[in-house]
Parts: sequence; structure tokens; C-alpha cells
Amino acid sequence: MRVRSQAVSIAKEEKADVKLCELAALLHDVSDEKFHFTQSAGKEYLNEWMVTQNIPSDIRNKLQQIIESVSFKGGNGKQTETLEAGVVQDADRLDAIGAVGIARCFMYAGFHRSPMHHPEQQPRYNLTEQEYRDNSASAVTHFYEKLLTVKDMMNTPTGRRRAEKRHKRLENFLDEFYSEWSGTS
Repeated sequence: MRVRSQAVSIAKEEKADVKLCELAALLHDVSDEKFHFTQSAGKEYLNEWMVTQNIPSDIRNKLQQIIESVSFKGGNGKQTETLEAGVVQDADRLDAIGAVGIARCFMYAGFHRSPMHHPEQQPRYNLTEQEYRDNSASAVTHFYEKLLTVKDMMNTPTGRRRAEKRHKRLENFLDEFYSEWSGTS
């Protein structure tokens, strides 16, 4: 719902098709391979659902195109081809940074029993999708591998402006975190 709310808000500011952005945002993770045996099974599941909802084929095609361009996939996400795809991708990426992004990062690390911080661990860059999905990085390392890179990947002026604010929250958090970790504050 956070991605949906963000997409609707950005779509209004950017004069994009609000309803298309809203629906794509609501559906953007439904076909994700994390929830299906294969990527094609996820696409088939989503398409079958849209057919049962009587969504016209031209709208289904637009939704599929938007959804396919949203995922981060190790920083190797597809370039968006439409304003609506850019809006939904921005909304999804904004959800990964700022205060909510910090909370998500530590929840994910805890769930996967990854360390909070490993001072000697170096960030991994130019990751394959499989390397990105590997849970060996600490939560703090993930800031450098993904979270701190997001602001430079935004598509819309609204997304860029919002990402700048959230990026500053990440930087402020890390300053405080390192200060407390080292015992200097």
C-alpha cells in the first residue's frame, strides 16, 4: 500500500495515468519469482488473474510492461519506457530508502539471520541477480550495495526530489550508527 500511495501521488504531480500507475503499483510484486517457482510462472499467474478480472488486453500489456521494469534486481533494473513505468519504479524504489527503507533493511537482515554490521565487510558491486539475492551481506553493507545508490536511479523530477530527502535520512542514520557503534556518542 505504501508503493501504491506513493505511485498515485507521483502520478498526479507528473501528470501520468493515475489509475494505470495505481493498478501497476498494487500488482507489481504479484508475479515476482520470489513467490513462484519460476519467473514465467509468476507472469502466467498474474496474466490469468487479470483475465479473470476482465482487464482488457491492451491494459494487461501496459501493466505487464510496467511491472517488468520495476524490479531492482541487483541494481540492474530495466530502463523504463513510459512515464507510468517510471512513476511506479520510482514509488517502489522510494519505499526502499528513508526511514521505512532502514526499517525494511534491518527486518530483512534479521529474518535471514544476517549480521547487523560487520566492520570488515566490503560492499559488493555490479552484482548478478543471484549474488544480489545472496544473504551474506550485513544490513549496513546493504546500504552501500543498494540503498545509497537509489537516489541516482530515479526517473521523474518528483521521484528525484523525494529521493534526495530520503537519501539524507540514510546518511544521517549511518553517521549516528557509526558513532554509536564505535562508542564515541
